[in-house]
Amino acid sequence: MKEFWESNFQDKQMMWGLQPADATLEAKTLFQKNKIQKILIPGFGYGRNAKTFIDDGFDITGIEISKTAIDLAKNYVMGEYKLYHGSVTDMPFDLEKYKGIFCYALIHLLNKKERKKLIQDCYDQLETNGIMIFIALSTNDARYGKGDIISRNTYHTKHGVELFFYDSDTLEREFGAYGLIETEEINEPVKITSDKPSQKFWKIICKKVG
Repeated sequence: MKEFWESNFQDKQMMWGLQPADATLEAKTLFQKNKIQKILIPGFGYGRNAKTFIDDGFDITGIEISKTAIDLAKNYVMGEYKLYHGSVTDMPFDLEKYKGIFCYALIHLLNKKERKKLIQDCYDQLETNGIMIFIALSTNDARYGKGDIISRNTYHTKHGVELFFYDSDTLEREFGAYGLIETEEINEPVKITSDKPSQKFWKIICKKVG
């Protein structure tokens, strides 16, 4: 996994552009509404999503597997933030508790054991009454069923990556014990601006109740 992303960032650099994902803007609004400022972002990338939080004064800590992505972030994301170099499968990287966690389009890149550990690790680092948000691929996405099947809802794509696609039953099974309060299927981006169709994701919101 490390080699795959390092190679991709070296080759494609800021491959997703500079604008934050629409789901990130919605997450920021929810965090602000709940007066959440201290956030952990597993899968920081080059900071296109993190930047919108940092620019609005959030206290951000990130985790990123690619050194190239971290170097790109240094030249793109201004302001104060903390960034750990490593895989989310090696969490935790500190003993901090966070009021919010935002994990965009990462969990579906992991196998079942790794997904379970990531959810547990994030929940363990969440403060009481904190909120964690995951954005994950849906079985209604156009990529579902494409490539070689590995296991149920898991496919090896032509790009050399394994993708897991969530359905409603799997969402309940994997997140139900971690304060799951909302799931919603979303389009990303919300508005189509090119010939490329929107991707279908699930927005998953959990709250750690004391």
